[in-house]
Amino acid sequence: MADGNIVSEKLAQAVAILEEENLDLWMIMARESDVLGDPSMPLVVGTSVTWESAFLISRTGEHVAIVGTGDVANVKQTGAWDNVIGYVQGISEPLQAELARLDPQTIGLSYSLDNNMADGITYGMYLLLEEQLKETPFWSRVQSAGEVPTKVRSRKSASEQARIRRAVDTTVRIWETTERFLRPGVSEQDISNFMHGQLEERRIGSSWDWNYCPTVTAGPDSPVGHVGPTELRTQPGQLLQIDFGVNEDDYSSDMQRTFYFLRAGETDAPDDVKRMFGIIDRCIQEAAAFIKPGVLGWEVDAVARRIFEAEGLAEWQYALGHQMGRACHDGGTVLGPRWERYGRRPYGALAADEVYTLEIGCSVPGYGFLSMEEDIVVTDTGCTFLAAPQRALILIAAS
Repeated sequence: MADGNIVSEKLAQAVAILEEENLDLWMIMARESDVLGDPSMPLVVGTSVTWESAFLISRTGEHVAIVGTGDVANVKQTGAWDNVIGYVQGISEPLQAELARLDPQTIGLSYSLDNNMADGITYGMYLLLEEQLKETPFWSRVQSAGEVPTKVRSRKSASEQARIRRAVDTTVRIWETTERFLRPGVSEQDISNFMHGQLEERRIGSSWDWNYCPTVTAGPDSPVGHVGPTELRTQPGQLLQIDFGVNEDDYSSDMQRTFYFLRAGETDAPDDVKRMFGIIDRCIQEAAAFIKPGVLGWEVDAVARRIFEAEGLAEWQYALGHQMGRACHDGGTVLGPRWERYGRRPYGALAADEVYTLEIGCSVPGYGFLSMEEDIVVTDTGCTFLAAPQRALILIAAS
């Protein structure tokens, strides 16, 4: 869970966002949250709970936690929640009392049709809350919290950005070490084991499922996507693409790099491979140059799609980028096309302090898959790469 400093920063953000969204109270409901918790809890609560719990965040700046007696000390120890109320027999009475005292005219619950990171209350908890409040004035005031959980998660605080930068820096060091390890004949599994060893030495985790982080794609016969490594081996005259990220101090990175294994006598990659790399590089650079607060997610994605269309390339089947932070895929606005599967997320407007990936790739017949992924933070006037982007193929010598 997040430390008290981050929780305090995020609670302060939440109050400001409640004012922006004209919502009086954001109420997070939870129970057995280590098993199924609201994604916002690590950010604004800072610990897990066992019994039914309610976390009330008011636009007045007041925060009230109502938890089972066994969870009181843990919540207080975050240092961010001073008003912590414990109960024994049931949560209904203290919850109703605190709502009567605060008297919010609008009460937001975390549910969403298309953003999993804002869809925190289970259907069962929703029905239980309805039962607890139906005889009070407050159930009629309940509504979706709307953009509140999304904005709280998306706008990275100073402490969050510092942790993300550390995760990215660590990833860059692992890339450098991995490049020295690579040689013709190593298998995808060998590469995965080596990179896992780098994580274990540092006692940090992978950004997504350990079994396919890294995702290693060696040559034209390797499956493309979020798949585990195979026994296919790197070969001269082929590409190697790796998708990899770390989770360090609870925050993530997500980067892709592409390598070319030189044939005997070659000093550079073939022209058709370099041409495709140049197109991918141009997509990322022009999308980054387009980014600034206020542009919509689908508009950023369209910058790269127009380049592919002009080059006669087939449309890729995923978004150009996603938010990154506490999780590798951090919800919120997606830099993607206006497809059904993304819901309203491509229509989100980018804002300063949001962190995104920019990723795009394509197959090069006979050589393999070529792609890159970079991590960026939105600034007041544009965006900044969190690490130096890959601007040329990384060449691996034949011997």
